[in-house]
Amino acid sequence: MRTSPTGRQLRFGSELRKLRERAGLTATQAGRLLGVQQNQISNMEAGRVGVSPARLRALAVHYGCTDQGLVAALCDMTADRTRGWWEEYREILPTPLLDLAEVEHHAQHLRTAVTVHVPGLFQTAEHAREVFRQDVPALSPPEVEHRVSFRIKRQAVLHRDRPAPQRAVIHEAALRMQFGGPKVTRQQLEHLLALSELPHVSIHVIPFAAGSFAGSGQSIYYSHGPVPQLDTINLDQSHGPVFLDTEPQLAKYRVLLSRMETIALDREDSRNFIHTIALSL
Repeated sequence: MRTSPTGRQLRFGSELRKLRERAGLTATQAGRLLGVQQNQISNMEAGRVGVSPARLRALAVHYGCTDQGLVAALCDMTADRTRGWWEEYREILPTPLLDLAEVEHHAQHLRTAVTVHVPGLFQTAEHAREVFRQDVPALSPPEVEHRVSFRIKRQAVLHRDRPAPQRAVIHEAALRMQFGGPKVTRQQLEHLLALSELPHVSIHVIPFAAGSFAGSGQSIYYSHGPVPQLDTINLDQSHGPVFLDTEPQLAKYRVLLSRMETIALDREDSRNFIHTIALSL
């Protein structure tokens, strides 16, 4: 039995629980249908024990789930037993950071919208280092370097074979925040320009002139799963990532992102905008 399920394992269990509750069954009733004890169902839904694809399909039948796309996606989740590179940080960094890397690794499409910070996947090491130096309570120099190395390793998703599309909306305020001073900021902006040349990376700027807009007070990170029900939202908070995945939450943040994307500049105008700011430093 797992003592510390990963975020992906917890999410899988949560989806099992949602299926059971939609069927109007208690854990005891579900156990009887499957021929196991109630605690076995509870452990499955808590991510503490693995579930074979065959048992998952049996549960789906008992729960009356006819969404074959969702069932197939859940089967893929439970069949994947590989350990990701982020596990080497298991005793070093907070668990939510590892869960974030796991979500990114499996995402089909990533969308983000930020107002003050450059998205983590797009940060240079120097920029990230300065961001982490501002943490409260203060991180020790080794803790800062662990976070920087982890953030840079996360960026491998941008350069692997068949990378997931990335669409980022960045407010002008984030481009003008001089983390580390003008030199580091200029290097960061040049890095953004280089990334924007990648065919799967789309960067869009919201200038100050756009005025107010919905979602302006948040940093939103939306990971698309293989089916919409398995999408994940990450809100970047001062105490660490917060993950949301209920249907109303997913619907709300899809709308917010779409509205922000609508008022942002197109790719070419955004590149020119970033280039102009970099030249001014």
